[in-house]
Amino acid sequence: MRHGRLAPLSFLVFPLGLYLVWVVYPTFASLALAFTNWDGISPTWEWVGLANFERLIKDRVFWMSLSNNLRWVAVFVTIPLALGLALALALNRNVRFDRFLKIAYYLPMVLAFVVIALVWSWIYHPRQGLINSTLFHVYGLAQSLGFDVNPAAARRIGWLGDPDLAMWSIIAAATWQHVGYVMILYLAGLKTVNTELLDAGQVDGATPWQLFRFVTFPQLAPVTTIVLVITVIQSLRAFDLVYVMTRGGPFNSSNVLANFMYIEAFLNYNMGYAAAIAVVLFLISVGFIAIYLYRVVQQEER
Repeated sequence: MRHGRLAPLSFLVFPLGLYLVWVVYPTFASLALAFTNWDGISPTWEWVGLANFERLIKDRVFWMSLSNNLRWVAVFVTIPLALGLALALALNRNVRFDRFLKIAYYLPMVLAFVVIALVWSWIYHPRQGLINSTLFHVYGLAQSLGFDVNPAAARRIGWLGDPDLAMWSIIAAATWQHVGYVMILYLAGLKTVNTELLDAGQVDGATPWQLFRFVTFPQLAPVTTIVLVITVIQSLRAFDLVYVMTRGGPFNSSNVLANFMYIEAFLNYNMGYAAAIAVVLFLISVGFIAIYLYRVVQQEER
């Protein structure tokens, strides 16, 4: 009997050990490292207390990176969510080529972030990129019709080289990838919607919009919670696209906290300062998720 109780625990020893070594220990080590001044190479480190966090408050690059992360969150909780839900509603019906369309929309999520970054970097290329080449021909057609436009101006648009466009260009690429993921989650949620309520609403004369607003969408609340939590987490930990496409430039205009942390840790060798950035990023992520889950629980209790 005793061995029967210990058998399940024996299966947990190895995964728990890996979790402690690779997750728990690095988490607390990073927290302690945030209060030190260490270059990542020297055998000794210096305890500096809150100096790294005080430096963060005065760092202009940190505030630029934080604002870019918040822009990312704002876009991700609106556009991909709305487009993903719309695609899910459209493909949940018996439409032609629905399987092909589902695969096509979800395919970007399967691709590696580096591949997506390279593809969109080519799309944004000033001279050979798809966007500027298309604009060049559109401007040429407009000029032939008598409009006062210069087709050569289309070749001078630097989507990743303009400080005003770089961040939004990267967010657009990330949105393109994330829409398919949201669509799949909502498609799974739509399979659990009670069709009897929809039929009753149709009998009562409800319009399609009323059926969606008062019947379908409320039943998708658990899926919406999952989508929002995952979306916020992905927005705050954004790194791959930024690093490959712009390295945070030009002039830190497209920098985000994860990329800023990487640069400080592995390029500037400020491990303590990078750990402080990681701590702030972790607290922001936990704060966003805790506030939203608290409000969701309150609404369900009401």
